[in-house]
Amino acid sequence: MTSLAGPTAIIIDCADPRALAEFYGKATSWRITYSDDETAYLGDGPIQLAFQRIEDYRGPGWPDAAKHAHLDFRVADVEAATKELLALGATRPGFQPGGDGWTVLADPEGHPFCISAG
Repeated sequence: MTSLAGPTAIIIDCADPRALAEFYGKATSWRITYSDDETAYLGDGPIQLAFQRIEDYRGPGWPDAAKHAHLDFRVADVEAATKELLALGATRPGFQPGGDGWTVLADPEGHPFCISAG
């Protein structure tokens, strides 16, 4: 059996790959390394964050048992990062199960992601 060497990209389905890549690029300071009408990639490290267009895509709800995955990010200051991300177009859902441990946000297409102090 062949062993997998490790992931090269985390790919997120979406309606507008370029717009979502721009959001996460501003949030992470990663640059867009490739973009066309169907896909966009961020970062040039061993793992990239990528977005692919899906026809008639609808973002997941929160909370919603149908969600399959989400991203977690470490930040120096959760309150300051939350303000910055909201200004970039993120939203903060009312349901916040993390207490003081983490904050749940959603990107402009509704994908939930969490931020926590590092």
